[in-house]
Amino acid sequence: MLIRILAFLLETVFFVLIAASLLRAWMNWLRVSMTGQPGSFVMALTDWLIKPLRRSLPKVWTKSRVDWASVLAATLMALAYAALVGLLFGVLGNVGEDGLDWTPGVFLMLPLIAVKMLLRVALQTIFMLVLGYAILSWVQPGSWVYGLLARLTEPLLAPFRRVIPTIGGVDLSALVLLVVLQIGMMVLI
Repeated sequence: MLIRILAFLLETVFFVLIAASLLRAWMNWLRVSMTGQPGSFVMALTDWLIKPLRRSLPKVWTKSRVDWASVLAATLMALAYAALVGLLFGVLGNVGEDGLDWTPGVFLMLPLIAVKMLLRVALQTIFMLVLGYAILSWVQPGSWVYGLLARLTEPLLAPFRRVIPTIGGVDLSALVLLVVLQIGMMVLI
């Protein structure tokens, strides 16, 4: 029971940190102002790792449109999550007289766990953004939150809008994207 609670807490903390890093990278890619919400929250949550990474990256990378420090931070946190899960569940090997028994398969498992976590967080974060956008488009389309969500989700919805016609004045692209994201999450499990 204690292990399950620990695993849940570990996953929750890393999910929030990885999602914040990925959202920061996405917001910077779209040139969304980081002074308001959720930008200031995301920066406060991730500055401790992203600022030192940004200073250590080559200048070419820091001048790029891609926020490589945020992407690298998300990747490093996914790897840290994988290592902690490995320690928690014994993936790293059996503890013997000499300490941990490192097996060659471990070095393949940790990156796979990290990639799976990174993809799952990305898909779930996009899912939450698109769901929020869809709900607010019906409930409160004039709010600033709707405008922000529209800006964050528009690049993802645009390809679907080109293919899916509006039916009875209703844009179904968000619904189709939510279904695609759900299928992607099912494949990851």
